[in-house]
Amino acid sequence: MNNHNYFVKNLAKLNIFLNTQLKKNLNKFNNFINSQLEKNLNKLNFIFKKDKLLALLSLKRIFLFNLVLFVSFSSYLSIPHLYDNKKIVANVKNQLSENLNLDFNLSNNYKYNLFPRPNFEFKAGSFLNQVESSGEVKIYISPKYLLFPNKIKILDVILNKTNFNLNKKNYNFFTKLLNSNFSNFNLKIKDSNIFYKNIVNDVLFINRIKDLKYFYDIKNLENVLLSKNEIFNIFYEIKVTDDPINEKIISKVNFKFINLQIENSYNYSSYKKNGLIELIYNKNKSEGVYNLEKNTFNFNYLDKSKNQNYKYNGSISLKPFFSEFSGELNELSSDILLNSNSILVQLLKTGILNNDNLNINTKINAKQISSFRDVTNLLLSAKISEGLVDINETQLELKNYADFKITDSLIYTDNNNLILDALISINIKDSNEVYKIFQTPLKNRKKITKIQFNLIYNFDQQTANLNSIKVNDVINKNVNETLNQLIFKGTKLQNRIYIKNLANKAIEGYSG
Repeated sequence: MNNHNYFVKNLAKLNIFLNTQLKKNLNKFNNFINSQLEKNLNKLNFIFKKDKLLALLSLKRIFLFNLVLFVSFSSYLSIPHLYDNKKIVANVKNQLSENLNLDFNLSNNYKYNLFPRPNFEFKAGSFLNQVESSGEVKIYISPKYLLFPNKIKILDVILNKTNFNLNKKNYNFFTKLLNSNFSNFNLKIKDSNIFYKNIVNDVLFINRIKDLKYFYDIKNLENVLLSKNEIFNIFYEIKVTDDPINEKIISKVNFKFINLQIENSYNYSSYKKNGLIELIYNKNKSEGVYNLEKNTFNFNYLDKSKNQNYKYNGSISLKPFFSEFSGELNELSSDILLNSNSILVQLLKTGILNNDNLNINTKINAKQISSFRDVTNLLLSAKISEGLVDINETQLELKNYADFKITDSLIYTDNNNLILDALISINIKDSNEVYKIFQTPLKNRKKITKIQFNLIYNFDQQTANLNSIKVNDVINKNVNETLNQLIFKGTKLQNRIYIKNLANKAIEGYSG
């Protein structure tokens, strides 16, 4: 019993000791938490006091800070106004010469502009030692080294409203510029013109530059030329790259309005230059190879479709300028010759070929003409000389029954309409077979050996005027009245029926 009481007493003492220790520790913990909360609340009270917050974010202080910042920045950008003109121009010219290998004749009188980026503007300064030129030059500089005039770096060079005069000596000026170092800055040309001149300094044609840019492609490690141009009211885009590793210049020209793309790869590694050209016109692909040696350019051009239809070859003499082309086709599309929207008709309408300095002879042999199954063996002979375009000596056959020949011809534009004026001679070998083609009634089948008439054909309006019609060397009034005007406005089938009916009406008038 005594032992039990002793155990109970000790247990009670232990319980009292533990309770006192827990109370002490809890009081310390509560005091620590309360002190931390009080400190943080004091900080929050400071932040959220209205008067102190407004003082910190005072509009006056913000405005003053921005004003000081703007004045400081503007003052820094205005430092070039204090430069020695001669020294800064010399520095700029050295950078241009080192990177572009061009001698810019920049005046010491220039204008410094802060906006949109720091730049020096040279008005009406002549420049470029390799090509006669004049215009405005803007040199955009890096603001990083404005405190050190000798360390100023060029970021961009922009030529604006510039006239470039090119001739036979510097015709490849823009291509040669691709050999420059564009890793340091870009070269841009805007709203400018290129005048191409002949030996006697006459202007052959003018190319308008809307937007041109030279830059270095870091990814492919090559210089690139991108340009938007206009020539003879024809807009086109061009991209040229210089591949120094393979020693090739690759150019891509896009004529969107006629859906024509031209890609050219030119190898300049050897003295005898050669290249490959590919054309895509309305998804039809063709390819040509060429070589250039001294003053002669030779080429071979062929169809790359599965069923090859044509091949061409030719040569161009550059000194003096003269070119000769020939080609062979299985079938020639009538749309190329007669459709007002064809690339050939549109090219003739531009007037680009009506140049006194162009001399071109072309002969094309076509076994068949599409849409005209009875017309065979076309020999198209075209000549451009002293600004005139003709198709004299062009011949074709109506199967084996009649031969057609064109003489005294001229192709020209009148009120933006393309016109062919020519004398047509028809030698009839078998008039009976010709009558069969036109399904002429037997009673009207008189023997005819020769027909001759003057033709005026309007490609745009698709009309033909026939006059001075002679049958067997005699002018017949009825025939002339019937065939005075032909209008081709229907489908190809309707036009064939129209011609057949009109021809039979004229034959009936001739037979009496």
